[in-house]
Amino acid sequence: MTDQPTESSPGAYAAAGVSIEAADRAIDLMKGWVEKSRRPEVIGGLGGFAGLFDASALTRYERPLLATSTDGVGTKVAIAQLMDVHDTIGFDLVGMVVDDLVVCGAEPLFMTDYIACGRVVPERIAAIVKGIAEACVVAGCALIGGETAEHPGLLDPDDYDVAGATTGVVEASKLLGPGRVRPGDVVIAMEASGLHSNGYSLVRHVLLGSTDSGGAGWTVDRQVDDFGRTLGEELLEPTRIYAKACLDLADRTETHAMSHVTGGGLAANLERVLPAEVSVRLDRSTWTPQPVFDVVRRVGAVSQADLEATLNCGVGMVSLTAPESVDTAIAVLAGHGIKAWVAGDVRLDSDHGGRVLMEGQHPGW
Repeated sequence: MTDQPTESSPGAYAAAGVSIEAADRAIDLMKGWVEKSRRPEVIGGLGGFAGLFDASALTRYERPLLATSTDGVGTKVAIAQLMDVHDTIGFDLVGMVVDDLVVCGAEPLFMTDYIACGRVVPERIAAIVKGIAEACVVAGCALIGGETAEHPGLLDPDDYDVAGATTGVVEASKLLGPGRVRPGDVVIAMEASGLHSNGYSLVRHVLLGSTDSGGAGWTVDRQVDDFGRTLGEELLEPTRIYAKACLDLADRTETHAMSHVTGGGLAANLERVLPAEVSVRLDRSTWTPQPVFDVVRRVGAVSQADLEATLNCGVGMVSLTAPESVDTAIAVLAGHGIKAWVAGDVRLDSDHGGRVLMEGQHPGW
């Protein structure tokens, strides 16, 4: 009788496209990077079924509120794959989750990640995790666990996607949000590092899409004078992480709310932290977006309304801060290497309550 292959036969899983050995190799390569993000409250290391964090650290809070956030990086991973550069996408992932969390005043404590790929290439997975761990260090949180899943047949061999979740804590009495916002508050804009990690479907269509589909047909290795570097290098610019700066801002100034500018653009995200009785006027003339935004606008003939509803247009985070704290706030942010400026104000408004109204025009647009 001829032996029939079974799922439990040696090499059966590998024959189906999943390599346990490659996964083990990836874990070995990433361990050192994960260790760099360790906080004192973390218990154990990689290899367990769950990450452990010593919650007794929360006893210093009178009424600790746990905050959580989860996100991915969208189609920016396509740029990383085209460039074969994988150690920066982690900054985009961490930025997307920790800076959503920090707007309520919460300190990010720990994070977990999830990487789905068509084929585990240990060096590539380790590079992704390296970026995540390094970004966790910048954000001040620990990377305490994650999962790498090989999905042959569902994803092409060199395709992958990443997602993550973070948990943080804020003292209830220090919770930021719409309930604290007052007429007269000043809008402080914090400069983005570039596109960050939103709107890449539009950007890729405009710049990388074929001319037959209405795109420019550019390639990632195209040198673009406006950028002073290649298109791919510009598009892969990592997301700025504001967590530590924003926590410092909340601690040292009378800041009432913050908004992370992600999908939907500046106005829509700022409206998420406005009470119904006020509106905000933002003056575009107070800043010039980085060249990439103007290039997308001009090359794709994208209307300003569409651009502002999709991209951050140069502002990655905003705070609503009491006017007497503005000078201190801008100095605090400068101390963290973040350019910031007054971009508008909060007004009592029964006609446009809860709305953000954009006024003026960016210099040179």
